[in-house]
Amino acid sequence: MTWVGHLDTAAVCAVVAGAAALWMPSRIAALAEPEPDPEPTPEEVESRAARRLAREEQAARKGRTLKVPVPEPPKEPYADLAAHPGLAARLAVAAALSGIVVGLALGWDWSLVFWLPLLPLGVSLAYIDWHTRLLPTALVRPAYVIAIVGVVVAAVADHDLVALERAALGWLVAGGLYALLWFIYPPGLGYGDVRLAGVLGITLGYLGWGPLLVGLYGGFLLGGVLGALLRLSKVVRQRHVPFGPFMLIGVLVAIAWGAPVWSHFVVTG
Repeated sequence: MTWVGHLDTAAVCAVVAGAAALWMPSRIAALAEPEPDPEPTPEEVESRAARRLAREEQAARKGRTLKVPVPEPPKEPYADLAAHPGLAARLAVAAALSGIVVGLALGWDWSLVFWLPLLPLGVSLAYIDWHTRLLPTALVRPAYVIAIVGVVVAAVADHDLVALERAALGWLVAGGLYALLWFIYPPGLGYGDVRLAGVLGITLGYLGWGPLLVGLYGGFLLGGVLGALLRLSKVVRQRHVPFGPFMLIGVLVAIAWGAPVWSHFVVTG
């Protein structure tokens, strides 16, 4: 990463992304709350009770006590999340730091057309997912619009239609992989993660195969290792650690080091 020559870009990206993030709390407050889960029918209640009794009897035969899972805390309303003291400043700082990474790594590249508006959305999604384990479609949908329009504009301006094709393939690879994992084990991965993966596939795919693959692998690695450490240290008490923040941190890692890592393996391979 030739960061010394990109200090001006980093400064501009930090200011633009940080300033844009100041407006995100009002956007979070305006989000519609998800529909509540339907109440279980009497038959479902009876079936659950029977399954629990069977598990308790099986545990008793083995001389064990059935562990009762800790219920997930109720979802905090979006309006309350948006009202957290100092939220605008914290989102602005996170977006500005992300802007520095992007600016140092990319310089004055046409891909800033989509990266800069995506940074405030990204830090907001990470914040929401951390507190609610949800990635609202109302924020992911405009991210798709920014990503698709942005990569088309960047590819045409840079006369690089190969990058546009790679962005489309990135969407198929990332979105397909996450959809497959969600289908295999839905409790381990929310469908919001699947939606977000498509955006990341488009944008990282545009940059190259290195950023795409490092971003995908980095998200899983960070989510697995740091998520386990957070659970062990009791920082996170939920059974499932939100995965979205780690996906988004993996994106910054991929932007900064994806291309060098890819070049190293291609050359040494």
